[in-house]
Amino acid sequence: MQYEIKGGVFPVVICSMENGERMITENGGMAWMSPNMKMETSGGGIGKMFSKAFSGEDIFHNIYTAQGNGLIAFGSCFPGQILPVQITPNMGLIVQKRAFLASEIGVELSIHLNRKLGAGFFGGEGFIMQRLSGSGMAFLEVDGELVEYDLAPGQQMIVNTGNVAAFESSVSIDIQQVPGLKNKLLGGEGLFNTTLTGPGRIWLQTMPISNVAESIRPFMSSSKNKFKRRSVPKSWYTAPFFCFFEILYACIQDNSVFNG
Repeated sequence: MQYEIKGGVFPVVICSMENGERMITENGGMAWMSPNMKMETSGGGIGKMFSKAFSGEDIFHNIYTAQGNGLIAFGSCFPGQILPVQITPNMGLIVQKRAFLASEIGVELSIHLNRKLGAGFFGGEGFIMQRLSGSGMAFLEVDGELVEYDLAPGQQMIVNTGNVAAFESSVSIDIQQVPGLKNKLLGGEGLFNTTLTGPGRIWLQTMPISNVAESIRPFMSSSKNKFKRRSVPKSWYTAPFFCFFEILYACIQDNSVFNG
């Protein structure tokens, strides 16, 4: 399989396939294809269907098989970039939910449960992410621009909520409290940041779709509701729950059962 990524803010990856080669994508990923591509919809079994429903992913995926030499294109659904990554048996990849666009049939897509409960509840990417394993080329959707870092053993990067696009399975993820009560309540950055610790590569995105949705939400409501939202700082909504989060997080940190 050969591929080429074209386009600007709405990129597309065009894959040239030989006879018998297969690719897999989630529903709605295909943009165009040659007429000799055969499509088959599959859920991957009851167990996988249940896990996909639990993680919020599409339950079914489509498998495209080339019957002779042909091509198929997969398009991004949000302004950003398409990241090609080579998955190997020795190094898998952990990605944000719904980042998966398409891959060769040898790549296995499954859910990844964060072992540290604190990172799952308070981290920007949540308790459930996606794991890519196996062998083959995979393509990921990245929101906005893409920045890559190669972390040395023990080197850390503190990342704001939602800006984690993907990281190698050798990288560990945890959370770190924003220091200072005033910073937590008035800083507008939330209560926790995500901490990534090397060794391994990480990929960060500059424009998470959740941030875009938050930015345009006032313009989608009535003028009355828009005035109310703007008249009250966002951080004041979280203030009544701050003490509860502090106590819960302290309990999680002190309890070895939660830390796995």
